[in-house]
Amino acid sequence: MTTATQEETLGFQTEVKQLLHLMIHSLYSNREIFLRELISNSADACDKLRYEALENDGLYAGDAELRVEVEHDAEAGTVTVRDTGIGMNRDEVIQNLGTIAKSGTADFLKQLSGEKQKDAKLIGQFGVGFYSGFIVADEMVVRTRRADSDQGIEWRSKGEGEFTIADVDYAQRGTEIVLHLKDDAKEFADEFRLKNLVRKYSDHIDVPVRMPKVEKARDEEGNEIEGSETVSWETVNEATALWVRPKAEIGDDEYKAFYKHISHDFSDPLIWSHNKVEGKLEYTSLLYVPERAPFDLYQRDGVRGLKLYVQRVFIMDDAEAFLPLYLRFIKGVLDSRDLPLNVSRELLQKSPQVDSMKSALTKRGLDMLKKLSKDSEAYQTFWNTFGDVLKEGPAEDYANRDKISGLLRFSTTHTDSTTQDQSLADYVGRMKEGQQKIYYIVADGFKAASHSPHLEIFRKKGIEVLLLHDRVDEWLMSHLTEFDGKSFADVAKGDLELDDMADEAEKQAQQETAKSKEDLVKRVREALGEEVQEVRVTHRLTDSPACVVLPEHEMGFQMRRMMEAAGQPLPEVKPILELNPDHALVSRLEGTEGGNFDDLARILLDQAVIAEGGHLDDPAAYVKRLNALLSA
Repeated sequence: MTTATQEETLGFQTEVKQLLHLMIHSLYSNREIFLRELISNSADACDKLRYEALENDGLYAGDAELRVEVEHDAEAGTVTVRDTGIGMNRDEVIQNLGTIAKSGTADFLKQLSGEKQKDAKLIGQFGVGFYSGFIVADEMVVRTRRADSDQGIEWRSKGEGEFTIADVDYAQRGTEIVLHLKDDAKEFADEFRLKNLVRKYSDHIDVPVRMPKVEKARDEEGNEIEGSETVSWETVNEATALWVRPKAEIGDDEYKAFYKHISHDFSDPLIWSHNKVEGKLEYTSLLYVPERAPFDLYQRDGVRGLKLYVQRVFIMDDAEAFLPLYLRFIKGVLDSRDLPLNVSRELLQKSPQVDSMKSALTKRGLDMLKKLSKDSEAYQTFWNTFGDVLKEGPAEDYANRDKISGLLRFSTTHTDSTTQDQSLADYVGRMKEGQQKIYYIVADGFKAASHSPHLEIFRKKGIEVLLLHDRVDEWLMSHLTEFDGKSFADVAKGDLELDDMADEAEKQAQQETAKSKEDLVKRVREALGEEVQEVRVTHRLTDSPACVVLPEHEMGFQMRRMMEAAGQPLPEVKPILELNPDHALVSRLEGTEGGNFDDLARILLDQAVIAEGGHLDDPAAYVKRLNALLSA
């Protein structure tokens, strides 16, 4: 190592300053994670070199052995993690170690709860693992040289808002990270401690992790000979790709540890599926369903997809082409023999092999969720986290619509709970005799749905209704046509038909009531003019005087509001006003004349719109009419 040249001191990105302060002063619950994160980064660097060397084997420069080395110096209080991977040039060092602009740091900071144990688990999830070194170190020094460069770079920081970068001589390619341990972290400068951490977190990494082994020569009687120490390198981890081993030889703890390595998540997965396919296509997949959602789950440019290998050669971290978007929460590894080694994203998307593998992996992912659904508590954890994402499935994947439908969970009038824990199979199993449809209502919130006037007749007759209150629900229902031979019916659209559950006497009475109110319906229609499409008598209400409904195939109120909020112009749709002939207000309306009749008719319409969660065009006029009515 020679004297540094071209040295400059730069400031961290503002968010990184916050993150470093957090690392140094707050997150102490999982201090040992620093080694796992640094070794994982080193293993990734080795994988990247292996991939780039497929087209340029000169990058190996006579040293084709990819490895990670961990050393310690108890006297100096240092731990060193070194790799023979791809390395970095000056610009990459500044970008990767000075800004982490792509790591979602702002989102990371927003999600902090203040609870050390919980917050520490977010470190790996947000791709800021390198900075976890400052949990145990008061200074970090990085020396690196990219495989295609002769110039070494040194990065140095005490985690106090700035870093120094300089050109140095660095003989070997790859990266070396030296951690100068804090006084209360010297426990990590211990061979036994470090070996245990490597075996605990990095046993499955497909790159050997080596540590120096000091041995003393012994005489014939077995006594150590002073001054005869020899140092050799000992591989500490198994250094085999876990997914290529037989399932019978892999324990649950190994599967969980591997998941944490590839996902940078500290929670155990909810379930996993390890499968080897032989025949026309040969590949091995290991898929996991996480317990927690990544911060970028709903971001269009978020990182998603499987780690792709071809014959155990690393290709890419986030191969999106093998799973549909609605299963983007699934993590895992795919190792294939059938894809060309020079694949690109564009070629992958158009490859017939990929289409076939995507279809098979999608079904495996859905089967994994079906298996998980047998454990109601675990599946509820999954649904609370990823339910809205899975609801995208019926629109995106028509071929698997029935499988996805069986995995959906809803709130219903059966439980009257905001918790979405009722399946469509549960609903069908409770259907009334003669019921042919699955009834549902869509609203902006649970209370708006559960208190809707449209449910009154259903509650009276004990007919269950799905209460849909997520933003995605109306869009979901536009792509669900039936389940188990039962069609879906929106109780707020079209004419109310209760299948064969109304007897003939009841139907006859309804027809006679409608006929007796023809004059009232005509007067209300004339009073409201262009504000409504139609006025009619209804039998869906028991407690409310009126409600508004839409034509059967019209876009719902919730979807209209979402589209309009997004700036999408929509043609005006006038509602249908339905009157409850048995309500006192409707009876009062029937006996009212002149201007008071018009005002009361408009009040009933406005109240019906409000009950649906709608917004009035002229709320002041409604208040004025209501006050006049109350003071009359």
